[in-house]
Amino acid sequence: MKKIVLMGRSEAGKTTLTQALKGRKIEYHKTQYVNNYDVIIDTPGEYAQTKWLGHALAMYSYEADVVGLLLSSIEPYTLFPPCCTAVCNRDTIGIVTKINHPQGNVERATGWLRLAGCRNIFFVDSRTGQGIPEILEYLREPGDVLPWERTENQQ
Repeated sequence: MKKIVLMGRSEAGKTTLTQALKGRKIEYHKTQYVNNYDVIIDTPGEYAQTKWLGHALAMYSYEADVVGLLLSSIEPYTLFPPCCTAVCNRDTIGIVTKINHPQGNVERATGWLRLAGCRNIFFVDSRTGQGIPEILEYLREPGDVLPWERTENQQ
């Protein structure tokens, strides 16, 4: 699998998405520091929200194959400036989270991610699993066996 670093505001759903991508039970957990897992780097929202910590995100992007910019559908604003993906020398994707939230505005979040420069945008609800297979398929490399393929082969 390609390694992805997840970046976004606090409560955008980075840790919840990490749990969903790993097939784990969804439990609230406040990320206090960078968690560098085997194929996922989960970063604290404060790194994106604080000028003095933002430089660390650039450093962690060098350890990943893909940069994932997360934006919750319920966010009233975006931290990602227009064309910000142009300065990244990694493939950058957008991920809209909380797509089934009653107060969500998926179209607004999608527009902000497109304005930031994301060409590929995924729509996820980590609690229901919606959109998770599409992200896993995107991160797949030749020879990778995805969880649902393992189940099919074992039967």
